[in-house]
Amino acid sequence: MEDPKKKAPNRWLALINIPIQMGAIIFIFAWIGTWLDENHPNPKIYYNKVLIVVGVFLALYNVIRQVNEMNKNE
Repeated sequence: MEDPKKKAPNRWLALINIPIQMGAIIFIFAWIGTWLDENHPNPKIYYNKVLIVVGVFLALYNVIRQVNEMNKNE
């Protein structure tokens, strides 16, 4: 039998990595949006704002998927 105490650190490490992953995803999308705004200006659409919202939704989807996967493995 496996010791339940050995599983706990792995779960906590996964939970600690979630905010880092969220920040990285949102930062990358914001950086791409800023680059697009500077290099391909468009008066009707702001790429930065659109891509930040897309990055937030993608990060939230990633968090929900990871938490569901952790609950499934228990």
